[in-house]
Amino acid sequence: QVQLVESGGGLVQAGGSLRLSCAASGGTFSAYAMAWFRQAPGKERDFVASIARSGGNQYYADSVKGRFTISRDNAKNTVYLQMNSLKPEDTAVYYCAASLIPGIMSRTMIRYWGQGTQVTVSS
Repeated sequence: QVQLVESGGGLVQAGGSLRLSCAASGGTFSAYAMAWFRQAPGKERDFVASIARSGGNQYYADSVKGRFTISRDNAKNTVYLQMNSLKPEDTAVYYCAASLIPGIMSRTMIRYWGQGTQVTVSS
C-alpha cells in the first residue's frame, strides 16, 4: 500500500508560480509512474502531467504544456509539479497519483491517490 501526501498548494495571483510536492511512503516509489490530476468544482478529475518511473519521459495535458513541469526524485520518494504563469482556470484541487502504466493517464489507470491540495489563482 502506497501513501501519497501532497503539499505546496495555496492562493496565488495570475501570472505567479507554485510548486507542488508529493511524498510517497509504504511502497517502492521507483516502481510507479507518477502523475498529477486536478479537479475544479463541478468538473471531472482531469489528467495534468505524468512522469515515467526513471523520470526520463514526461507527458502533459495541452492546457499546461510550456507552463508546468513535472519532475521526481526517487532518492527522496517525491514527485513535484512546478507551475508557472498560472491562470485563474488552473484553480482546482490537485491530486498526486501512482500508476503501473506510464504515459498520458486516465483515472482508471491509477492505483493510488493522494488526498489533494487546493490551488487557487486569483485574477
